[in-house]
Amino acid sequence: MFRLGLIVNPVAGMGGRVGLKGTDGPDCLTKARELGAIPLAPSRAALALRVLLPVKDELCLFTCPGLMGETAAVEAGLPFRAIGLRVGPQTGPEDTKEAARRMAESGVDLLLFAGGDGTARDIAEAVGENVLCLGIPAGVKIHSAVYAATPLHAGEAVLSLVRGRRPSRRLAEVMDIDEEAFRKGEVRSRLFGYLPVPADRRHLQGLKSGSPRSEAALQKAIAADLLEKLKPGALALIGSGTTTRELKRALGFEGTLLGVDAVKDGKLVAEDCGERQLLELIAREPEGNVRIVVTPIGGQGFLFGRGNQQFSPEVLKRVGKENILVAAVPGKLAALAGAPLRVDTGDPRLDRELSGYTKVVTGYHEAVMAKVTA
Repeated sequence: MFRLGLIVNPVAGMGGRVGLKGTDGPDCLTKARELGAIPLAPSRAALALRVLLPVKDELCLFTCPGLMGETAAVEAGLPFRAIGLRVGPQTGPEDTKEAARRMAESGVDLLLFAGGDGTARDIAEAVGENVLCLGIPAGVKIHSAVYAATPLHAGEAVLSLVRGRRPSRRLAEVMDIDEEAFRKGEVRSRLFGYLPVPADRRHLQGLKSGSPRSEAALQKAIAADLLEKLKPGALALIGSGTTTRELKRALGFEGTLLGVDAVKDGKLVAEDCGERQLLELIAREPEGNVRIVVTPIGGQGFLFGRGNQQFSPEVLKRVGKENILVAAVPGKLAALAGAPLRVDTGDPRLDRELSGYTKVVTGYHEAVMAKVTA
């Protein structure tokens, strides 16, 4: 029997759709709840677990009580064994660390965990390099390279292990950033350690990388092209990133480096929007009159689902695939080394609809066709 451990950080990613850039710290979590945020990590974990239903008889699943794992297992329909862990109404890092230590003592073949960079840090601190691990992406930022590309990819990677296809291990970086600085538009990321993960490049995401300063001129050229594509009277919802920031500057305002800003006819309508505000803005516009402008995450290629969860499935469905503009400097695409752009919205059906090929603006009147996949 394959012994699988599952830990879910139920508060991971709760700040994303409400525009808080994360949920580190009790004050931020309280604010996220006040803004209407709900736990998403258990459902994302369940997406991964459902992939394992064909091998449930070959699997022994160990998990934590309640939202830390049991809820996801029940939702997925997988039998499980709950470890002896007392969990209060509000979980924290110490709960994750204790759960990870108990999983290690139970001799799990793989420790599967759902969360973000903070969760990966907790796991690394608890088990070091002693247990094979794999993350289900459920946080906001997710700079670390220990996560699968999507929950479904996490499930597929585990399925391969259960069926006996055991790739070699490799050590992957655990990164995290200062969330207070992040909310002010400053990215201060550093290495906190390593976790052993399956050497499965097909299913795991890469380490996030930044944009070199030499790309500034290219970003300005892209901004000039995008300006021409934003028709008069249209509402533009401009996502995070240094490339899209140049578009905001070309429109005459600084905006937020790490948030979603709304602009219409050259005027800033709303700044650093959450999902609810975006839906309200879209509802005021005629059908087809809204554009979304995004740039992929450097080193990972994600268009949606990493750091811009404000573009929720409901927002994307109302705007429509045909009204999404994608821009990237050529070097960012080249760094993917032939890997496709990715989407991880939390809605597998929508991810499939967004897949295919999309035009990516790479300069002034310059573009390439790029593959997009879930």
